Amino acid sequence: MEAILDYITENLFFMPFLIGIIFVITALISLRFPPKKINHFYGYRTANSMKNQEVWNFSQKFSSIKMMQSGLFLFAISFLGLLFHLNETAQLIVGITLSFLVCIFLFFTTEKAIKKNFPNL
Repeated sequence: MEAILDYITENLFFMPFLIGIIFVITALISLRFPPKKINHFYGYRTANSMKNQEVWNFSQKFSSIKMMQSGLFLFAISFLGLLFHLNETAQLIVGITLSFLVCIFLFFTTEKAIKKNFPNL
């Protein structure tokens, strides 16, 4: 068992793997238990998403679906570590960069969808 864990941490892009799993779990929780009312503690919270309840409900569902897709993408990308053997520093840089880009993608796609579906905001 220890050999398997060593292999995973040494040969996979471990950060995208772990963050991908966290994104998928968070998305499943958000889809199963979405925030009912606008709040400042839980859910997708931006100025546009908190304009009214209809926008809030849309943005929660849309962002959860995009988070699920992003998590699955990161999870899949992590297996490229089986093909490319990079040193730890390169893996860290790739992992941070991918995670940052996925977060930006999540934000911009959700905001774009809000503006498209609610043009009067």
